[in-house]
Amino acid sequence: MPSPRLSLITAVYNPPAEAFEDTIASVLGQSFEDWEWILSDDRSPQPWVLPRLRELAAKEPRVRIVERAENGGIVAASNSSLAEASGELVALLDHDDVLEPNAMAKMVAAYDRFDDLDYAYSDQDLMSDAGELRDAYYKPDWSPERLRHHNYCTHFSVFRRSVVDEVGGFQEGFDGSQDHDLVLRVSERARRIVHVPGALYHWRQVPGSAAADNQAKPYAWDAGVRAVQAHLDRLGIPARATRGVSPGLYRVEREPDLDTPVSVIIPTIGTSAIVWGEKRAMVVETVRSVVAATKHRDVEFVIVYDTPTPAPVLEALRAIEGADIKLVEFTEKFSFSAKCNVGAAHARGDVLIFLNDDMEAYSEGVIEQLIAPLREPDVGMTGPKLLFEDLRIQHAGLIYGSGTITHAYYRARPEERGNHGELHINRETSALTGACVAMRREVFFDAGGFSERLPVNYNDVDLCLKVRRSLGLRLVWLHDVVLFHFESVSRDNAVHDWEKDFVNNRWGNYMDVRERYSNGVR
Repeated sequence: MPSPRLSLITAVYNPPAEAFEDTIASVLGQSFEDWEWILSDDRSPQPWVLPRLRELAAKEPRVRIVERAENGGIVAASNSSLAEASGELVALLDHDDVLEPNAMAKMVAAYDRFDDLDYAYSDQDLMSDAGELRDAYYKPDWSPERLRHHNYCTHFSVFRRSVVDEVGGFQEGFDGSQDHDLVLRVSERARRIVHVPGALYHWRQVPGSAAADNQAKPYAWDAGVRAVQAHLDRLGIPARATRGVSPGLYRVEREPDLDTPVSVIIPTIGTSAIVWGEKRAMVVETVRSVVAATKHRDVEFVIVYDTPTPAPVLEALRAIEGADIKLVEFTEKFSFSAKCNVGAAHARGDVLIFLNDDMEAYSEGVIEQLIAPLREPDVGMTGPKLLFEDLRIQHAGLIYGSGTITHAYYRARPEERGNHGELHINRETSALTGACVAMRREVFFDAGGFSERLPVNYNDVDLCLKVRRSLGLRLVWLHDVVLFHFESVSRDNAVHDWEKDFVNNRWGNYMDVRERYSNGVR
Protein backbone atom coordinates (compact mmCIF):
# COMPACT_ATOMS: atom_id res chain seq x y z
CA MET A 1 0.00 0.00 0.00
CA PRO A 2 1.56 3.36 -0.97
CA SER A 3 2.41 5.85 1.75
CA PRO A 4 -0.01 8.76 2.21
CA ARG A 5 1.04 12.25 1.21
CA LEU A 6 0.47 13.70 4.68
CA SER A 7 0.79 12.26 8.19
CA LEU A 8 -1.11 14.09 10.92
CA ILE A 9 0.38 13.44 14.35
CA THR A 10 -1.32 14.01 17.70
CA ALA A 11 -0.23 13.36 21.28
CA VAL A 12 -3.28 12.36 23.33
CA TYR A 13 -3.60 12.75 27.09
CA ASN A 14 -6.98 13.12 28.78
CA PRO A 15 -8.59 15.36 26.14
CA PRO A 16 -11.95 16.98 26.94
CA ALA A 17 -14.42 14.46 25.50
CA GLU A 18 -16.64 16.86 23.55
CA ALA A 19 -13.70 18.85 22.23
CA PHE A 20 -11.99 15.65 21.12
CA GLU A 21 -15.05 14.65 19.14
CA ASP A 22 -14.88 18.02 17.36
CA THR A 23 -11.22 17.34 16.59
CA ILE A 24 -12.09 13.94 15.14
CA ALA A 25 -14.90 15.38 13.03
CA SER A 26 -12.61 18.08 11.64
CA VAL A 27 -10.05 15.52 10.52
CA LEU A 28 -12.56 13.13 9.00
CA GLY A 29 -14.22 16.06 7.21
CA GLN A 30 -11.11 17.16 5.32
CA SER A 31 -11.54 17.82 1.59
CA PHE A 32 -8.04 16.39 1.05
CA GLU A 33 -8.12 12.63 1.46
CA ASP A 34 -4.56 11.33 1.09
CA TRP A 35 -3.67 11.38 4.77
CA GLU A 36 -3.07 9.24 7.82
CA TRP A 37 -3.57 10.19 11.44
CA ILE A 38 -1.24 8.79 14.11
CA LEU A 39 -2.53 9.31 17.64
CA SER A 40 -0.29 8.36 20.56
CA ASP A 41 -2.09 7.82 23.84
CA ASP A 42 0.28 8.83 26.64
CA ARG A 43 -1.34 6.54 29.23
CA SER A 44 -4.43 8.70 29.67
CA PRO A 45 -6.00 7.83 33.07
CA GLN A 46 -9.52 8.62 31.89
CA PRO A 47 -11.06 5.20 31.15
CA TRP A 48 -12.93 6.28 28.01
CA VAL A 49 -9.91 7.57 26.06
CA LEU A 50 -8.22 4.40 24.86
CA PRO A 51 -11.45 2.58 23.94
CA ARG A 52 -12.53 5.61 21.90
CA LEU A 53 -9.20 5.66 20.08
CA ARG A 54 -9.46 1.94 19.33
CA GLU A 55 -13.02 2.40 18.05
CA LEU A 56 -11.89 5.27 15.81
CA ALA A 57 -9.05 3.21 14.34
CA ALA A 58 -11.35 0.26 13.74
CA LYS A 59 -13.79 2.39 11.74
CA GLU A 60 -11.29 4.52 9.81
CA PRO A 61 -8.34 2.71 8.16
CA ARG A 62 -6.37 5.95 7.83
CA VAL A 63 -6.24 6.26 11.64
CA ARG A 64 -3.57 4.42 13.63
CA ILE A 65 -3.12 4.31 17.38
CA VAL A 66 0.06 4.07 19.44
CA GLU A 67 -0.63 2.79 22.96
CA ARG A 68 2.30 3.95 25.06
CA ALA A 69 3.29 1.71 27.96
CA GLU A 70 4.09 4.65 30.24
CA ASN A 71 3.40 8.34 30.46
CA GLY A 72 6.32 10.29 29.02
CA GLY A 73 4.98 13.78 28.29
CA ILE A 74 4.18 15.56 25.07
CA VAL A 75 7.67 15.26 23.55
CA ALA A 76 7.81 11.50 24.05
CA ALA A 77 4.23 11.02 22.84
CA SER A 78 4.79 13.23 19.79
CA ASN A 79 7.91 11.27 18.89
CA SER A 80 5.92 8.04 19.23
CA SER A 81 3.48 9.33 16.62
CA LEU A 82 6.31 10.61 14.44
CA ALA A 83 8.02 7.21 14.49
CA GLU A 84 4.90 5.58 13.04
CA ALA A 85 4.24 8.25 10.40
CA SER A 86 4.98 7.31 6.80
CA GLY A 87 3.89 10.41 4.87
CA GLU A 88 6.10 12.75 2.88
CA LEU A 89 4.66 15.61 4.97
CA VAL A 90 4.06 15.78 8.71
CA ALA A 91 1.39 18.03 10.27
CA LEU A 92 0.83 18.79 13.95
CA LEU A 93 -2.59 18.78 15.62
CA ASP A 94 -3.40 19.10 19.32
CA HIS A 95 -5.98 16.71 20.73
CA ASP A 96 -8.63 19.38 21.39
CA ASP A 97 -8.22 21.71 18.39
CA VAL A 98 -10.14 21.90 15.13
CA LEU A 99 -9.08 22.14 11.47
CA GLU A 100 -10.93 23.99 8.76
CA PRO A 101 -12.24 21.53 6.11
CA ASN A 102 -9.70 22.78 3.54
CA ALA A 103 -6.74 22.99 5.93
CA MET A 104 -4.82 20.00 4.60
CA ALA A 105 -5.68 20.80 0.98
CA LYS A 106 -4.34 24.35 1.21
CA MET A 107 -1.12 23.28 2.89
CA VAL A 108 -0.46 20.46 0.44
CA ALA A 109 -1.16 22.87 -2.43
CA ALA A 110 1.71 25.03 -1.16
CA TYR A 111 4.02 22.01 -1.37
CA ASP A 112 2.75 21.33 -4.89
CA ARG A 113 3.63 24.89 -5.84
CA PHE A 114 7.22 24.82 -4.49
CA ASP A 115 9.43 21.77 -4.93
CA ASP A 116 11.90 23.10 -2.36
CA LEU A 117 9.33 23.88 0.34
CA ASP A 118 10.32 22.36 3.71
CA TYR A 119 8.01 24.13 6.17
CA ALA A 120 4.62 25.83 5.89
CA TYR A 121 2.42 27.47 8.53
CA SER A 122 -1.02 29.06 8.49
CA ASP A 123 -3.02 31.68 10.32
CA GLN A 124 -5.20 30.71 13.26
CA ASP A 125 -7.90 31.88 15.62
CA LEU A 126 -9.22 30.91 19.03
CA MET A 127 -12.23 28.68 19.70
CA SER A 128 -14.13 29.01 22.95
CA ASP A 129 -15.32 26.00 24.91
CA ALA A 130 -18.72 26.63 23.31
CA GLY A 131 -17.25 26.58 19.80
CA GLU A 132 -17.30 30.33 19.11
CA LEU A 133 -14.43 31.69 17.00
CA ARG A 134 -12.58 34.93 17.81
CA ASP A 135 -9.21 36.71 17.81
CA ALA A 136 -7.99 35.67 14.39
CA TYR A 137 -4.21 35.94 14.18
CA TYR A 138 -3.08 36.85 10.67
CA LYS A 139 0.63 36.30 10.57
CA PRO A 140 3.46 37.80 8.56
CA ASP A 141 5.50 35.96 5.99
CA TRP A 142 8.62 34.23 7.25
CA SER A 143 10.04 36.42 10.02
CA PRO A 144 13.01 34.78 11.76
CA GLU A 145 13.72 37.67 14.13
CA ARG A 146 10.11 37.61 15.32
CA LEU A 147 10.28 33.83 15.81
CA ARG A 148 13.20 34.26 18.19
CA HIS A 149 11.03 36.54 20.32
CA HIS A 150 7.66 34.82 19.94
CA ASN A 151 6.51 31.50 18.48
CA TYR A 152 4.24 33.26 16.03
CA CYS A 153 4.05 30.26 13.65
CA THR A 154 2.34 27.83 16.09
CA HIS A 155 -0.68 26.29 14.30
CA PHE A 156 -1.18 24.93 11.60
CA SER A 157 2.36 23.66 10.86
CA VAL A 158 3.29 21.21 8.11
CA PHE A 159 6.88 19.98 7.69
CA ARG A 160 8.71 17.95 5.09
CA ARG A 161 9.30 14.67 6.91
CA SER A 162 12.89 14.29 5.74
CA VAL A 163 13.87 17.62 7.33
CA VAL A 164 12.17 16.70 10.61
CA ASP A 165 14.21 13.49 10.61
CA GLU A 166 17.40 15.41 9.85
CA VAL A 167 16.98 17.61 12.91
CA GLY A 168 16.09 14.69 15.19
CA GLY A 169 12.36 15.15 15.71
CA PHE A 170 11.09 16.54 18.99
CA GLN A 171 13.79 17.06 21.62
CA GLU A 172 13.63 16.13 25.29
CA GLY A 173 13.77 19.05 27.69
CA PHE A 174 11.49 21.35 25.71
CA ASP A 175 8.04 20.15 26.85
CA GLY A 176 5.54 22.96 26.43
CA SER A 177 7.66 24.66 23.78
CA GLN A 178 8.56 21.57 21.79
CA ASP A 179 6.92 22.91 18.63
CA HIS A 180 8.81 26.22 18.92
CA ASP A 181 12.07 24.32 19.30
CA LEU A 182 11.24 22.12 16.30
CA VAL A 183 10.38 25.10 14.07
CA LEU A 184 13.62 26.85 15.07
CA ARG A 185 15.69 23.78 14.21
CA VAL A 186 13.85 23.14 10.95
CA SER A 187 14.23 26.80 9.97
CA GLU A 188 17.99 26.46 10.18
CA ARG A 189 17.95 23.87 7.37
CA ALA A 190 14.81 24.62 5.40
CA ARG A 191 15.31 25.62 1.78
CA ARG A 192 12.01 27.49 1.66
CA ILE A 193 9.44 28.49 4.29
CA VAL A 194 5.95 29.62 3.30
CA HIS A 195 3.11 31.30 5.15
CA VAL A 196 -0.24 30.03 3.86
CA PRO A 197 -2.80 32.77 4.60
CA GLY A 198 -6.14 31.95 6.16
CA ALA A 199 -7.23 30.86 9.65
CA LEU A 200 -7.04 27.13 8.95
CA TYR A 201 -6.67 26.14 12.59
CA HIS A 202 -8.97 26.81 15.54
CA TRP A 203 -7.04 26.75 18.81
CA ARG A 204 -9.35 25.56 21.56
CA GLN A 205 -9.57 27.50 24.82
CA VAL A 206 -10.16 24.98 27.56
CA PRO A 207 -9.36 25.43 31.26
CA GLY A 208 -5.64 24.98 31.85
CA SER A 209 -4.63 25.48 28.22
CA ALA A 210 -2.17 28.11 27.01
CA ALA A 211 -4.84 29.37 24.61
CA ALA A 212 -7.10 30.22 27.56
CA ASP A 213 -4.43 31.46 29.99
CA ASN A 214 -0.88 32.33 29.01
CA GLN A 215 0.10 31.90 32.70
CA ALA A 216 -1.13 28.31 32.73
CA LYS A 217 2.19 26.68 31.79
CA PRO A 218 5.13 28.64 33.24
CA TYR A 219 7.46 25.71 32.50
CA ALA A 220 6.73 26.23 28.80
CA TRP A 221 8.07 29.81 29.01
CA ASP A 222 11.38 28.60 30.40
CA ALA A 223 11.52 25.82 27.81
CA GLY A 224 11.02 28.47 25.14
CA VAL A 225 13.94 30.49 26.52
CA ARG A 226 16.13 27.39 26.30
CA ALA A 227 14.93 26.70 22.76
CA VAL A 228 15.75 30.22 21.58
CA GLN A 229 19.15 30.17 23.30
CA ALA A 230 20.04 26.85 21.71
CA HIS A 231 19.00 28.24 18.33
CA LEU A 232 21.17 31.33 18.76
CA ASP A 233 24.11 29.17 19.80
CA ARG A 234 23.74 26.87 16.78
CA LEU A 235 23.72 29.87 14.44
CA GLY A 236 26.69 31.47 16.15
CA ILE A 237 24.74 34.62 17.00
CA PRO A 238 26.40 36.10 20.12
CA ALA A 239 23.29 36.79 22.17
CA ARG A 240 21.46 35.82 25.35
CA ALA A 241 17.80 34.74 25.44
CA THR A 242 15.69 35.64 28.47
CA ARG A 243 12.03 35.92 29.39
CA GLY A 244 10.13 38.77 27.73
CA VAL A 245 7.41 41.02 29.11
CA SER A 246 4.83 38.21 29.32
CA PRO A 247 4.65 34.42 28.92
CA GLY A 248 5.43 33.29 25.39
CA LEU A 249 7.52 36.39 24.64
CA TYR A 250 11.31 36.45 24.80
CA ARG A 251 14.15 38.94 24.76
CA VAL A 252 17.24 38.43 22.63
CA GLU A 253 20.06 40.59 23.93
CA ARG A 254 22.85 40.57 21.36
CA GLU A 255 26.42 41.12 22.39
CA PRO A 256 27.05 44.79 21.59
CA ASP A 257 29.27 45.61 18.63
CA LEU A 258 31.83 48.05 20.05
CA ASP A 259 34.52 47.95 17.38
CA THR A 260 33.12 48.00 13.84
CA PRO A 261 33.94 51.48 12.47
CA VAL A 262 30.73 53.54 12.40
CA SER A 263 29.88 56.79 10.67
CA VAL A 264 26.81 58.65 11.97
CA ILE A 265 25.57 60.87 9.14
CA ILE A 266 23.42 63.83 10.20
CA PRO A 267 21.98 66.34 7.71
CA THR A 268 21.27 69.72 9.32
CA ILE A 269 20.73 73.42 8.84
CA GLY A 270 21.44 74.13 12.51
CA THR A 271 17.87 74.77 13.64
CA SER A 272 17.10 75.64 17.26
CA ALA A 273 13.79 74.79 18.94
CA ILE A 274 12.04 74.49 22.29
CA VAL A 275 12.10 70.97 23.73
CA TRP A 276 10.73 70.23 27.20
CA GLY A 277 10.54 73.96 27.86
CA GLU A 278 14.13 74.77 26.94
CA LYS A 279 15.67 76.13 23.77
CA ARG A 280 18.32 73.91 22.21
CA ALA A 281 20.46 73.78 19.09
CA MET A 282 18.95 70.53 17.86
CA VAL A 283 21.92 68.95 16.09
CA VAL A 284 24.29 69.77 18.94
CA GLU A 285 22.11 68.07 21.53
CA THR A 286 21.49 65.12 19.19
CA VAL A 287 25.23 64.47 18.95
CA ARG A 288 25.81 65.04 22.68
CA SER A 289 23.10 62.57 23.65
CA VAL A 290 24.40 59.84 21.34
CA VAL A 291 27.97 60.31 22.58
CA ALA A 292 26.72 60.05 26.16
CA ALA A 293 24.68 56.91 25.36
CA THR A 294 27.36 54.81 23.70
CA LYS A 295 30.58 53.02 24.64
CA HIS A 296 31.46 52.32 21.03
CA ARG A 297 35.15 52.78 20.41
CA ASP A 298 35.20 53.90 16.78
CA VAL A 299 32.53 56.46 15.85
CA GLU A 300 32.67 59.53 13.68
CA PHE A 301 29.88 62.06 13.17
CA VAL A 302 29.59 63.32 9.60
CA ILE A 303 27.58 66.54 9.82
CA VAL A 304 26.30 67.62 6.40
CA TYR A 305 25.29 71.23 6.95
CA ASP A 306 23.63 73.75 4.68
CA THR A 307 25.53 76.98 4.07
CA PRO A 308 23.09 79.08 6.21
CA THR A 309 23.86 76.98 9.31
CA PRO A 310 24.76 79.44 12.13
CA ALA A 311 28.47 79.57 12.89
CA PRO A 312 27.90 79.14 16.69
CA VAL A 313 26.21 75.79 15.99
CA LEU A 314 29.24 74.58 14.04
CA GLU A 315 31.54 75.80 16.81
CA ALA A 316 29.45 74.01 19.43
CA LEU A 317 29.66 70.79 17.41
CA ARG A 318 33.46 71.03 17.19
CA ALA A 319 33.59 71.53 20.96
CA ILE A 320 31.61 68.41 21.96
CA GLU A 321 33.91 66.38 24.18
CA GLY A 322 34.53 62.83 22.99
CA ALA A 323 32.99 63.36 19.54
CA ASP A 324 34.92 62.88 16.30
CA ILE A 325 33.23 65.53 14.16
CA LYS A 326 33.59 65.85 10.40
CA LEU A 327 31.82 68.90 8.95
CA VAL A 328 30.76 68.77 5.30
CA GLU A 329 29.19 71.85 3.74
CA PHE A 330 26.22 71.33 1.41
CA THR A 331 25.73 74.24 -1.00
CA GLU A 332 22.90 72.94 -3.20
CA LYS A 333 19.13 73.29 -2.87
CA PHE A 334 17.77 71.32 0.11
CA SER A 335 17.53 67.58 -0.49
CA PHE A 336 17.57 65.13 2.40
CA SER A 337 18.54 62.36 -0.02
CA ALA A 338 21.42 64.28 -1.56
CA LYS A 339 22.73 65.34 1.85
CA CYS A 340 22.69 61.73 3.07
CA ASN A 341 24.44 60.54 -0.08
CA VAL A 342 27.10 63.25 0.30
CA GLY A 343 27.58 62.21 3.92
CA ALA A 344 28.02 58.58 2.90
CA ALA A 345 30.63 59.60 0.33
CA HIS A 346 32.64 61.36 3.06
CA ALA A 347 32.17 58.62 5.67
CA ARG A 348 34.91 56.15 6.55
CA GLY A 349 32.81 53.73 8.61
CA ASP A 350 32.03 50.14 7.66
CA VAL A 351 28.54 50.79 9.08
CA LEU A 352 26.53 53.90 8.28
CA ILE A 353 23.89 55.30 10.62
CA PHE A 354 21.63 57.95 9.12
CA LEU A 355 20.24 60.14 11.87
CA ASN A 356 17.97 63.18 11.89
CA ASP A 357 19.21 66.25 13.74
CA ASP A 358 16.10 66.41 15.97
CA MET A 359 16.78 63.36 18.15
CA GLU A 360 17.87 62.40 21.64
CA ALA A 361 19.19 59.00 22.68
CA TYR A 362 17.06 57.43 25.42
CA SER A 363 18.35 53.89 25.89
CA GLU A 364 21.92 52.98 26.76
CA GLY A 365 24.25 51.57 24.14
CA VAL A 366 22.34 53.11 21.25
CA ILE A 367 25.02 52.67 18.60
CA GLU A 368 26.40 49.29 19.64
CA GLN A 369 22.95 47.75 20.07
CA LEU A 370 21.57 49.27 16.87
CA ILE A 371 24.35 47.85 14.71
CA ALA A 372 24.76 44.47 16.46
CA PRO A 373 22.32 42.56 14.16
CA LEU A 374 24.22 43.80 11.11
CA ARG A 375 26.87 41.16 11.87
CA GLU A 376 24.35 38.70 10.41
CA PRO A 377 24.73 38.73 6.62
CA ASP A 378 21.00 38.48 5.85
CA VAL A 379 20.15 41.62 7.87
CA GLY A 380 20.20 44.64 5.58
CA MET A 381 19.01 47.45 7.84
CA THR A 382 18.07 48.05 11.45
CA GLY A 383 15.98 50.77 13.04
CA PRO A 384 15.03 51.70 16.62
CA LYS A 385 11.87 52.53 18.50
CA LEU A 386 11.28 56.28 18.31
CA LEU A 387 9.21 58.21 20.83
CA PHE A 388 7.55 61.60 20.92
CA GLU A 389 8.22 63.93 23.85
CA ASP A 390 5.21 62.45 25.71
CA LEU A 391 6.58 58.88 25.32
CA ARG A 392 4.00 57.90 22.72
CA ILE A 393 5.22 55.85 19.76
CA GLN A 394 6.48 57.78 16.74
CA HIS A 395 8.12 54.86 14.93
CA ALA A 396 7.61 51.11 15.30
CA GLY A 397 8.08 50.16 11.67
CA LEU A 398 6.59 51.55 8.47
CA ILE A 399 3.66 50.07 6.55
CA TYR A 400 3.78 50.16 2.76
CA GLY A 401 1.04 49.24 0.30
CA SER A 402 -2.64 49.53 -0.62
CA GLY A 403 -2.22 53.26 -1.14
CA THR A 404 -0.79 53.62 2.37
CA ILE A 405 2.64 54.64 3.59
CA THR A 406 2.40 55.18 7.31
CA HIS A 407 3.81 54.40 10.73
CA ALA A 408 2.63 51.31 12.57
CA TYR A 409 1.19 51.93 16.05
CA TYR A 410 1.54 55.67 15.48
CA ARG A 411 1.01 57.54 18.77
CA ALA A 412 0.41 54.33 20.72
CA ARG A 413 0.69 54.85 24.46
CA PRO A 414 3.84 53.62 26.23
CA GLU A 415 1.98 50.91 28.15
CA GLU A 416 0.50 49.33 25.01
CA ARG A 417 1.94 45.98 23.93
CA GLY A 418 0.64 45.71 20.40
CA ASN A 419 -0.77 42.65 18.68
CA HIS A 420 0.88 39.58 20.20
CA GLY A 421 3.41 41.83 21.94
CA GLU A 422 4.66 43.47 18.71
CA LEU A 423 5.79 46.63 20.51
CA HIS A 424 8.03 44.60 22.83
CA ILE A 425 9.77 42.22 20.43
CA ASN A 426 12.28 42.64 17.65
CA ARG A 427 10.75 41.84 14.27
CA GLU A 428 11.04 42.21 10.54
CA THR A 429 9.11 45.10 9.06
CA SER A 430 8.02 46.47 5.69
CA ALA A 431 10.24 49.55 5.94
CA LEU A 432 12.10 51.69 8.46
CA THR A 433 12.16 55.42 8.90
CA GLY A 434 15.18 57.32 7.65
CA ALA A 435 15.10 59.35 10.86
CA CYS A 436 17.38 56.67 12.31
CA VAL A 437 18.51 53.67 10.33
CA ALA A 438 21.73 51.63 10.26
CA MET A 439 23.20 49.57 7.43
CA ARG A 440 26.51 48.22 6.23
CA ARG A 441 28.35 50.47 3.81
CA GLU A 442 28.30 47.90 1.01
CA VAL A 443 24.54 47.40 1.35
CA PHE A 444 23.96 51.14 1.07
CA PHE A 445 26.00 51.43 -2.12
CA ASP A 446 24.69 48.14 -3.59
CA ALA A 447 21.19 49.58 -3.16
CA GLY A 448 22.20 52.81 -4.88
CA GLY A 449 21.80 55.02 -1.83
CA PHE A 450 18.91 57.42 -1.35
CA SER A 451 17.01 58.34 -4.52
CA GLU A 452 17.60 62.01 -5.23
CA ARG A 453 14.37 62.02 -7.21
CA LEU A 454 12.74 61.96 -3.75
CA PRO A 455 14.44 64.89 -2.05
CA VAL A 456 12.13 65.17 0.96
CA ASN A 457 9.66 62.33 1.62
CA TYR A 458 9.58 58.55 1.08
CA ASN A 459 13.25 58.33 0.17
CA ASP A 460 13.59 56.07 3.20
CA VAL A 461 10.75 53.80 2.05
CA ASP A 462 12.30 53.59 -1.41
CA LEU A 463 15.71 52.68 0.03
CA CYS A 464 14.17 50.05 2.30
CA LEU A 465 12.34 48.44 -0.61
CA LYS A 466 15.55 48.35 -2.63
CA VAL A 467 17.31 46.60 0.24
CA ARG A 468 14.47 44.18 0.96
CA ARG A 469 13.02 43.40 -2.46
CA SER A 470 16.02 43.93 -4.74
CA LEU A 471 18.81 42.71 -2.45
CA GLY A 472 16.68 40.20 -0.53
CA LEU A 473 17.81 41.33 2.92
CA ARG A 474 15.84 41.64 6.13
CA LEU A 475 14.82 44.92 7.79
CA VAL A 476 14.79 44.53 11.57
CA TRP A 477 13.04 46.87 13.99
CA LEU A 478 14.61 46.83 17.47
CA HIS A 479 12.19 47.49 20.30
CA ASP A 480 14.80 48.08 23.00
CA VAL A 481 16.94 50.59 21.11
CA VAL A 482 15.07 53.81 21.88
CA LEU A 483 15.46 57.47 20.95
CA PHE A 484 13.25 60.52 21.19
CA HIS A 485 12.33 62.10 17.87
CA PHE A 486 11.18 65.70 18.05
CA GLU A 487 9.65 65.21 14.64
CA SER A 488 9.97 67.93 12.03
CA VAL A 489 10.94 70.75 14.34
CA SER A 490 13.65 71.48 11.77
CA ARG A 491 11.53 71.42 8.59
CA ASP A 492 8.04 71.20 7.14
CA ASN A 493 6.80 67.61 6.90
CA ALA A 494 4.08 68.14 4.30
CA VAL A 495 3.66 65.17 1.96
CA HIS A 496 2.75 65.60 -1.72
CA ASP A 497 0.74 63.25 -3.90
CA TRP A 498 3.50 63.06 -6.51
CA GLU A 499 5.85 61.58 -3.90
CA LYS A 500 3.41 58.77 -3.11
CA ASP A 501 2.80 58.24 -6.81
CA PHE A 502 6.54 57.97 -7.46
CA VAL A 503 6.98 55.20 -4.88
CA ASN A 504 3.82 53.37 -5.92
CA ASN A 505 4.76 53.52 -9.59
CA ARG A 506 8.24 52.18 -8.84
CA TRP A 507 7.26 49.43 -6.41
CA GLY A 508 3.60 48.75 -7.09
CA ASN A 509 0.63 49.95 -5.10
CA TYR A 510 0.20 46.75 -3.16
CA MET A 511 1.25 44.93 -0.03
CA ASP A 512 2.98 41.60 -0.20
CA VAL A 513 1.96 39.14 2.50
CA ARG A 514 4.74 40.20 4.86
CA GLU A 515 3.53 43.78 4.69
CA ARG A 516 -0.16 42.99 4.97
CA TYR A 517 0.13 41.07 8.23
CA SER A 518 3.02 42.78 9.99
CA ASN A 519 3.16 46.04 11.89
CA GLY A 520 -0.39 45.98 13.18
CA VAL A 521 -2.07 45.71 9.76
CA ARG A 522 -4.87 43.14 9.66
